[in-house]
Amino acid sequence: MATPQTDTLVQEDATKKNGEPNHSKGMGGTVLGKQFQKMRRRLTVTGASQNIDGVVKPGATESGELKMYKGKKQDKATETARCAVTEYSGVSKKGHAPYNPRKKNQDALIMADDPSTNSLILGVLDGHGEHGDYVSAWFRDQLVAEMFSHPDWNGNLQAAVADSIAKVERDLLRNFRIDTEFSGTTLSMAIIRGNHLTGVNIGDSRVILGREENGRIVPVDITFDHKPDSPKEKERILACGGRVFAVEYDDGIDGPPRVWLGHMDVPGLAMSRSLGDVVAHSAGVTSEPEFTEFQLDSKTDKFLVVATDGLWEFINNQETVETVEGQVGPAQAVDCLVTEAGTRWMQEEQVIDDTTVIVANLFGWKSG
Repeated sequence: MATPQTDTLVQEDATKKNGEPNHSKGMGGTVLGKQFQKMRRRLTVTGASQNIDGVVKPGATESGELKMYKGKKQDKATETARCAVTEYSGVSKKGHAPYNPRKKNQDALIMADDPSTNSLILGVLDGHGEHGDYVSAWFRDQLVAEMFSHPDWNGNLQAAVADSIAKVERDLLRNFRIDTEFSGTTLSMAIIRGNHLTGVNIGDSRVILGREENGRIVPVDITFDHKPDSPKEKERILACGGRVFAVEYDDGIDGPPRVWLGHMDVPGLAMSRSLGDVVAHSAGVTSEPEFTEFQLDSKTDKFLVVATDGLWEFINNQETVETVEGQVGPAQAVDCLVTEAGTRWMQEEQVIDDTTVIVANLFGWKSG
């Protein structure tokens, strides 16, 4: 097991607060340094600081600059798609970390069409840890083909997706070139087949629906974030011998609840489900996807937003749907959301998380 570095987080011995440990000091017994006060939302708290969010090796081509993907029903890539989505756009933008000048974009984006089943897959992945970019890219590159070739893809969507995710993860864990001990990724997908929507979620990326109610567009949760302090998630982690607590910083503000081994202050993962993350899985973190099912209504349902928590950390669901509603199309909505998210990250944290956003209009909403 890799030895965690002392430049990040962890707990104070034995001191109690209301019957719970008061975890306010670093792993080496010192209060968390002020240089990390604005980094409390980072998902990973182990590994060398220069690698904690992924780093481009010297001499390598830097990946993850602004990437935009567009699709319309009339475009060659999706001209045969016959589902509720009529126009969509996605962007994945690398964040900014002053402590890591060679930072890579650890997010990844999936947009795939299957005309034979009238299906469209819109997904985002948020890698974390030193090798998180390799983990998210692995699922981006492998998962769609695995789902499309699954014998149940046409008839039992949930079984096909769950089996495919499990197989791709098994293959990843057998790949000695990608170290998943302290690295992993989230996965959130909206799979639209005809007028039916299946939400798929592992971690804390998110899918929401913009729905018209009483003359205004409101957000509807399609997926639900997997946080360590959610009752059922915490119950599973504790049953597996893990612990859940938030680190208290020396400015008196607590970070997010994190998952820790029962006997050691690693890995500090700020989600209860993920792909990869071998050490975290030994503490009760699971890679099992959570599914939700919706029948889309052409009279009320206007658009979908699929995004990593680079968006959701500082922009809530209602603000998101209002932003999309105010733009002329998905491409403009995506650009506006990514820009606003980056602005708020800098204001709050002086860092910017990698941010990936897809907006998909439904049933010809706003089509010219």
